[in-house]
Amino acid sequence: MKIKKVVASKGFAGFYYDDQAAIKSHAKHDGFAYSGEPITPGFSTIRIAGESISVMLVLDEGRIAYGDCVAVQYSGAAGRDALFLADDYLPIINEKIAPLMVEREIENFKNMAEELDNLKIDGERLHTALRYGITQAILNAVSRKKHITMAEVISQEYGIEIQEEPVPIFAQSGDDRYNNADKMIIKGIQVLPHGLINNVEEKLGRRGEKLMDYLSWLRTRVVQLGKPDYNPIFHLDVYGTFGQAFNNDMETIAKYIMNLERISQPYHLRIEGPVDAGSKEGQIKSMRELRTELKKIGSKTEIIADEWCNTFEDIKDFVHGEAADMIQI
Repeated sequence: MKIKKVVASKGFAGFYYDDQAAIKSHAKHDGFAYSGEPITPGFSTIRIAGESISVMLVLDEGRIAYGDCVAVQYSGAAGRDALFLADDYLPIINEKIAPLMVEREIENFKNMAEELDNLKIDGERLHTALRYGITQAILNAVSRKKHITMAEVISQEYGIEIQEEPVPIFAQSGDDRYNNADKMIIKGIQVLPHGLINNVEEKLGRRGEKLMDYLSWLRTRVVQLGKPDYNPIFHLDVYGTFGQAFNNDMETIAKYIMNLERISQPYHLRIEGPVDAGSKEGQIKSMRELRTELKKIGSKTEIIADEWCNTFEDIKDFVHGEAADMIQI
């Protein structure tokens, strides 16, 4: 099976791009938008529509394999690739990548994906959104060739056993963290609510009091709305606001997390991104120090890495640096 043609089509992503630096600094809600000036390069306003490029591989036996090039909400922040705007990257696909793929034999996924991941154009690796979408299309093509699902392709090529039990779902509330938490509880979501705690004044509180109040409310709602055997994990993404509020004092942050842990009981607590040190090396150091402080006071809260942990190499560095209990991918 060969690739006969590569078609790339601009579209919208499922969500929006947000300028994280502006939101953490000064932005205010204005309906679904934000007021204020953007900070991160590429943003015309603090919130803009997310964009995508759908990649279609036309195969010689008539079928089409699909992949979607998309980027994360906080593009351009914390070591991530620059803002992904479709018009900037369509020419790269059409002029640089497509000629390399036409007439290629569809082999196995792993080799073709690694080749694309390591491809450099003008001395630079491809934007992560391009690598994500194009390798997705390759995976779809291999699954069509073998007449199996994409999950089975991954299982076979990487030696991963397919899990028969459902994988726990982690749901995100967005800013409507009260109503959406209720919806999650009613459906029995295993890990909730994310919370989108990305601003000290509006969402955390200068002393952390707003988040403490929210967590107390959440625990009560689980009891009120959940089934008797419902035992969710509370996972809060705080975007480095603990460091902002408590001047990156790890001992103080650890004590605050311990207070949150007590409020959460009997439910297990996870905190994602408690600090943002401004660099990968600084983040690993700060997160390791915080985990050490938490262990000293007997905390069972898990600390999750997200900011500055973007690539496979980053993940290995965070794990080897003992900087996280879990990685957000």
